[in-house]
Amino acid sequence: MTRSFGALRAVDGVTLTVAAGEKRAILGANGAGKTTLFNAITGDFPPTAGRIRFFGEDITQLPPYERIRKGLRRTYQSSLLFRELSVRDNLFLAVRGQAGGRYSFLRPGAAHASRAATEELLERARLSHIADEFVANLAHGQQRQLEIGMALAGAPRLILFDEPAAGLSPAERRELVSLLTSLPAHMSYVLIEHDLDIALRVVEQVTVMHNGRVLRHGTPHEIENDAQVQAIYMGGKH
Repeated sequence: MTRSFGALRAVDGVTLTVAAGEKRAILGANGAGKTTLFNAITGDFPPTAGRIRFFGEDITQLPPYERIRKGLRRTYQSSLLFRELSVRDNLFLAVRGQAGGRYSFLRPGAAHASRAATEELLERARLSHIADEFVANLAHGQQRQLEIGMALAGAPRLILFDEPAAGLSPAERRELVSLLTSLPAHMSYVLIEHDLDIALRVVEQVTVMHNGRVLRHGTPHEIENDAQVQAIYMGGKH
């Protein structure tokens, strides 16, 4: 798959396969093409050339909302949250966005399935203790947890995490690792991450990109000990 912006090939002939249930990291220096690859997969910037298949179905021409309905989710480097609403309300909106009848003007009652799903997401994202806090009052790490919780709404099949550890404190990073490793085994995710200590602990496979191309695929151990990766990306023995 290729994505060009004029004469610049931000993603140049990248082939990447993620198996069902696989956890994969994409590493690379700034400008390597990682976020552009995510944008092409989600449909924000469709590929200039090549195809995208999601569980065998060609989704190259589908708009982003149709990809979401098929089970593709994504978080972004910058938070996209409703800051003046509570944690619970943000998760509720995420649940309703994936549910049938989401355009109804009738407010679901306390026994509605959307309510139960919201409470389940609060537990899974480990946010039940601050469910009624306004997002504007949350710590940065808690907002990241909320973004992950929202991405989990509606039984996703693949989640793309774009630098989930960016700006987190050491304690928040430990919580993030715990949250990612607790996700269901059948759920696939791919994460872009600059923190190698996090990335290599929460995935089974790693792809390293350099100048818009794939430099290496391998296990965390293989990537960490690859001389070319060390020279180009890590700057020596890591």
